[in-house]
Amino acid sequence: MTTTQSGGRHRRRIRIALPVAAAGVAAAVAAALMTSSAGAATAVPNPTAEPVIGSPSLSTLEKRIAGALAGDDTPVRTTEKSSLSSGTSTSGIDPKIIGGGETTISTAPWMAQLWYHDDRSTPEADDDVSFFCGGAVVAPTKILTAAHCLRNDNRNYDWQAHGAVVTGTAQLPTTDSTGTTDLHGGQATAVLRQWWQWGYDPVDREVGRYESDLGMLTLAVPVKATPIRMVAHGDTASYAAGTQAKVYGWGRTSSTSQDLSQTLRTATLTLRSDSTCAGVYDVAYVPGRMVCAGTQSGSDTGTSAACNGDSGGPLVVGGRIAGVVSWGRNCVEKGYYSVFTRMSAYAGSAYRQIDDTNLSTFNGRADGKADIFVRESATKTGYEKDSNGSSFGARASWGNWSGVNLVLQTDLDRDGYQDLIYRVSSTGDVYWEHFVLNSARTGGSWTDTKIATGWKTRTRIIVPGDVTGDYLPDLLSVDSGGTMWIYPGKGNGTFGSRFSVRTGWNQYNSVRGHGDFTGDGRADLLARQSGTGDLYLYKSTGKAGSEALSSRIKVRSAWTGYNAFDAVGDISGDGNADFLARTPGGTLYLYKGTAKATSEIFAPRVSVGTGFQQYDIWG
Repeated sequence: MTTTQSGGRHRRRIRIALPVAAAGVAAAVAAALMTSSAGAATAVPNPTAEPVIGSPSLSTLEKRIAGALAGDDTPVRTTEKSSLSSGTSTSGIDPKIIGGGETTISTAPWMAQLWYHDDRSTPEADDDVSFFCGGAVVAPTKILTAAHCLRNDNRNYDWQAHGAVVTGTAQLPTTDSTGTTDLHGGQATAVLRQWWQWGYDPVDREVGRYESDLGMLTLAVPVKATPIRMVAHGDTASYAAGTQAKVYGWGRTSSTSQDLSQTLRTATLTLRSDSTCAGVYDVAYVPGRMVCAGTQSGSDTGTSAACNGDSGGPLVVGGRIAGVVSWGRNCVEKGYYSVFTRMSAYAGSAYRQIDDTNLSTFNGRADGKADIFVRESATKTGYEKDSNGSSFGARASWGNWSGVNLVLQTDLDRDGYQDLIYRVSSTGDVYWEHFVLNSARTGGSWTDTKIATGWKTRTRIIVPGDVTGDYLPDLLSVDSGGTMWIYPGKGNGTFGSRFSVRTGWNQYNSVRGHGDFTGDGRADLLARQSGTGDLYLYKSTGKAGSEALSSRIKVRSAWTGYNAFDAVGDISGDGNADFLARTPGGTLYLYKGTAKATSEIFAPRVSVGTGFQQYDIWG
C-alpha cells in the first residue's frame, strides 16, 4: 500500500527482514586544573598520524536507505516460524509498538534508525537483503541494538558495506518521485565495525533459544545525538515486577498491517516477574538474562507491546536502558508478553565495547584491539605498535615527543579516535591532544588543550576510563602526599570538581589501569607495592565520591621481575582488559584478562616480543 504525503513524497510499506522469534572546576582547584589552548611558549608534540575516516558519501548512505525503504518489493523470507501464530506469514517479520502514541526526538534524542540494503551485486531483486532495526546511541560512535539485527539465518550482515544509521530525527526517511531521499533533519552515518554478545547463535534462535541477543555498531564518525546510559551490571531494582518502563520504536502499530510508523512512538509497559515470563514461554525464557513486559489482549485494543520493526530498540527504566527488544509471540496474541534482553546481565561486556578505541584507526585498521604508544628513550620518537591479538606489529612513527615525561592513551570525548594526555617536563603542565574533525567530516587536525597547570609533583596520573559510572572518562592523579584525586570527566576535555579517594598511594611504584578488569562494566586500577612487588586490584564502584574505589584485593604476589607496566585496554580482542609487563632485559609479556577479581585475574603470560628496553614512556 502506498500513501501520499504533502510535498508529493511517498512512503512505501517496509517489510522487516529479521524474524521475531519466538561547570567548571571548583575554585579550590582552579589553579591546578584548567582548560586553555596550548601556548606558544610551550613546545608541544606534533603527531604525524591522522585517522583514516573511510566513510562513504552521503549519497551512498542515502542510496542504501532508499534500498531498504523499497525492500517490501522483495522481502527476505525467514525459516523461523516457531514464535509466529498459526497462519501468520513469515515474510519480512521482525520484532516489534502497539499501544502508546507518537513522541518527539527531544524526548528520546538517543534513538537511532538502522537501515540495511544489500542487492547481492546481481540485477535480480528477489535475492536482495533489506531490513530495518531500532537502536540507541550509548556513546557518540556507539549504537546499542539486538544481535539478530547483525547476524541471522546463518549469515553475518556486513553493516560496513551495506548499512546506514540515522539519528537526530523522529521521522523515518521518505523518497519522492525522483528518488531523492529526505532524512527529515536526521544525520546519516556509516558503520565502521559490528559486535555481538558472545554466546549469541542465530541457529539457536531457529529452535527457540534467544539468549545473548545483544549487539553494537561502531560508527565511522561521531554523531550529535545525546547518548543514553545503560543500567549497571547486576542491577536488580530496575526489574522489580510491576515497574513501569517505556519502549521506543518505529515498528508496526497494528497486528493487521505491516506498515511501520512514520513517526517515533513510545508505550508504557509493565515489567513482569521471571516466574510469570517463564510460565508463559517455558525454557525459551532465561531468567536473569531476559525480561518480559507489556500486555497482549488478543487484539490491538488493550495491547501494549513491542511489534515488528522495533527490534534492537530500548526498554527504558528510570532514564536508563534496561532491555533491548528481542522476541515475543506475535504482537497481540493473548496471554503473552514482549521479551527483551536484560541489560544488567550484559552491561559489563557492552561497556567494554564503548571503551574500545584503538590507535590503528590512524592507519585504517579499526579492529577494536587496544594498541600501544611507546617512546624511544634515545631519539625521543613516539611510536605506535598495533596489536595483532597476541603480538604487536611493526612500529609506526608519531614524530618527536621530547620535552615530556608522561604520555597516556584515552578518549576523553568518546569520539572513537584515540587521544593522548602528556605532561611537559619543565613546567608540569598537562595537555590533552585530540583529533578534531573538519566541518565536512572527511578529515581534521590535532588540537592541544591544557587541562592542568603545575603538576610536576604529581606522582601518578591515570586515565582508566569511567570510574564514576556515567560513561565519561575520568582523570585521576596522586599528589606528593599520596592522596588520590578523581576529576570527573564531562566528555569534552573538561572536568567537574575533584574529590579524594583514599590515601597512601605512594606506597606503590606503579598504578595503572585502562578498562574493566572484573567484568562489571567499570574501569579498575592495578597497583604494585614497592618492596614486595605484590599486585593489588582496586575495583571501581561507579560512585562519585570517596567510595569510588573498593578496598584493595591482592591478585598477584612478588611481581619483582618487571620494571615497566602498561594497561591500554583489550589487547587480545576477547572483550577483557589486559595487562603488559616488561622485564629488565626487554621482554614484554601479555597477561590476558579473565574478568575475575581474584588471583586468577590473568591468564598465564605470553611473550609478545623482545627489545622493549629501548622505550622509556608507555601510553
